[in-house]
Amino acid sequence: MPRRIFYSFHYELDNWRASQVRNIGIVKGNRPATGNEWETVKRGGEIAIERWIQNQLHGKSCTVVLIGERTASRKWIRHEIRESWEQGMGVVGVHIHQLKDRFGDQCEKGKNPFERVTVDGLNLAGVVKTYDPAWFWGGSRTTYSKIESNLSDWIEEALDIRSDYP
Repeated sequence: MPRRIFYSFHYELDNWRASQVRNIGIVKGNRPATGNEWETVKRGGEIAIERWIQNQLHGKSCTVVLIGERTASRKWIRHEIRESWEQGMGVVGVHIHQLKDRFGDQCEKGKNPFERVTVDGLNLAGVVKTYDPAWFWGGSRTTYSKIESNLSDWIEEALDIRSDYP
């Protein structure tokens, strides 16, 4: 039975790359917000955004942070990571910079977003694993294949790691 997953990513820059990962189909994720839905949520202010995130996390077992060029700088991604950890969910990071966007472009490798998240004195960069499936010679297809082949194992490992922390 597939795990129920929350995907965290920079919507504006990485939506196309994220949909490639979400469409792999080996895990069950939440339905992504459309651009219009996200704009509506944002207009409701910070409380509305926090409520939306809580609703999206409900019933999920793991958060997969899809790391693009600017993911680490996003306030709400850090919030999603913190909330996921506090709710006892597994958390894992996957670099997606070599996946092509809708224009066929790749981006620079992003920084580790877990370096900027501390929960109860624990910096998550020392606990949460990140994976870089990019191969300098393989391009987007090879990166996609590596994610497809390993994502389930990475999620299970994240759940095992999280079980070691009360």
